[in-house]
Amino acid sequence: MSHEQVAAGERELVSILIPAYNRAGVIEQTVRSALAQRDAEIEVVVVDNASTDGTWDILQRLAAEDARVRVFRNDENIGPVRNWLACVARARGAYAKILWSDDLIAPDFIARCLPRLRDPRVGFVYTAALMFSGATPQEGGCVQYQLAGGRDLELPSRRFIEGVFSDGPYPFSPGCALFRSADMARNLWRDIPNRHGSDFSMHAIGNDLLLLLLTAQQYPAVVCVGEALSQFREHPGSISVTAGHGRLIYHYDLAKAFFAVKVLKDRRLERLLNVHIFMHLRRLGPAPYGMRTVSDFHPDGAGAGFGVGALSVWAWSVLRRRLARLRRSTP
Repeated sequence: MSHEQVAAGERELVSILIPAYNRAGVIEQTVRSALAQRDAEIEVVVVDNASTDGTWDILQRLAAEDARVRVFRNDENIGPVRNWLACVARARGAYAKILWSDDLIAPDFIARCLPRLRDPRVGFVYTAALMFSGATPQEGGCVQYQLAGGRDLELPSRRFIEGVFSDGPYPFSPGCALFRSADMARNLWRDIPNRHGSDFSMHAIGNDLLLLLLTAQQYPAVVCVGEALSQFREHPGSISVTAGHGRLIYHYDLAKAFFAVKVLKDRRLERLLNVHIFMHLRRLGPAPYGMRTVSDFHPDGAGAGFGVGALSVWAWSVLRRRLARLRRSTP
């Protein structure tokens, strides 16, 4: 579809995908934030993963109220990542956005992201995210993933990938991003091969990041929208809380090691990751599955060492983060 057709009033369908399990307390708020999108043609696809708390009853009521809501229910719990994929399989739009069942999006999320994704050079568009713990985002929270002082910014994909590997202010979750549906179907993997028997399809830590990395490396650029149009709820049942900080970081390190070694085959990126894994082990202590050294994280069991360049990049990334914190704390 040309830009002229879009300007003339034709809109591409965007599928907002909500995988859900036992979210009776928040699922209606999540679905209504999706339905509130302005200037966008949307469908809201919700797949309930055999909830036991009344989530399904709420979803059926919402579907009866609004034809844009399409709800499905698994006969049994199939695990989180398989449920994500069940959402993707039912998407009818050319574009897709994962909305976690406890999160929200601002009313202009699609309207701000979609025009940038029409550029064929751009792999995905993501926004800054407000992390909130109250009943509503209006109660406040901290903003993450902002670049360039909150301005919109097109990034070379290599810069995004290196930023992720440097623990920079870049997203690990696709919950703040808009994709082409075909890319999401191709790059959202059920599992990530590893030597430790870690079932990524069940703990779902790393598949999300791999979707971002795989898609980024297939396009010249990605776009960051500086305004916090994604709203991530922090609560006792969220994966960022239940998984524990160390478990999250180490599984993301496994995913990054697979991407660097098996997908990009990039020794420089591998050395950069090795520096960060080494620091994570020093700061957080022993990792799961008996992983105690940097090489334990690599799919072949042998890392590429560190290298002076990687150490320099790591030192600069640490200094940059400390300077950013200092600027934020200075009146």
